Amino acid sequence: MEPKKVVIASEGEEQIQGEKIKALQWEDYEQELARLCSLTAAHNESMQKKHLLEEKIQSILRVEAESLNLSNELDEMRETLEHRKLVMGNTSMKSKVLKEKVKKEEEQLSNDIRSLLVAGTALSLAKKRLQDANRSLTGEMGCGHLKSMQRLVRLRQQFMVSQIQLLYPVKVGAGLEIEQELESFTNIVRSGQKPLDQGSLTIAGLHLTVVPFTKKSFFTDKKEVQRPSHLLPAIYKFLFAIL
Repeated sequence: MEPKKVVIASEGEEQIQGEKIKALQWEDYEQELARLCSLTAAHNESMQKKHLLEEKIQSILRVEAESLNLSNELDEMRETLEHRKLVMGNTSMKSKVLKEKVKKEEEQLSNDIRSLLVAGTALSLAKKRLQDANRSLTGEMGCGHLKSMQRLVRLRQQFMVSQIQLLYPVKVGAGLEIEQELESFTNIVRSGQKPLDQGSLTIAGLHLTVVPFTKKSFFTDKKEVQRPSHLLPAIYKFLFAIL
């Protein structure tokens, strides 16, 4: 009796067209079956490992993608941070410049305030002096000074009259008031008119009359005749300067 032959074809062999079918003896069937089972188990284990490896690879890829996204976000954040640093640096420089400018303006303002204080102090002192001067002019001191000046003017007028009396023979007579004398004499001098009485003068309330000549003769001293007419314009000018 011939032994039975078993034909075993693997999955890969079925897919290959024209591949020879392997014939096995019945006695070798169990060994081949055991070997096939072990190969199948190894194949399944390798497939499981493959699936596990694929999952690990996928997870690693996902992690790498996430890390890449995070890296991109970090780069963007870094760029934003650098931009903000630049903005902060520019702002800091502007603030420093503005601070220095404000400091200079404060110094200038303090100098202006000091100058204003000095000017105000000087102005207050000048105002005080002006008030003192006004009080002295309106008070007893001013009146006393005015009276003393009037007294000095009267003394000077008397001295001038005495000097004129020495230069020119005059006599004292009753005259007008001082204000009327000044007004009339000033109007006469300014208008250029001759006084009504060319032989009389009034000085400081005193009416001075020229002593007339009683007679003229051929032997009269010419110097005596020329003296009054020569000195009279000078006396008028002198009195006008005094008045």
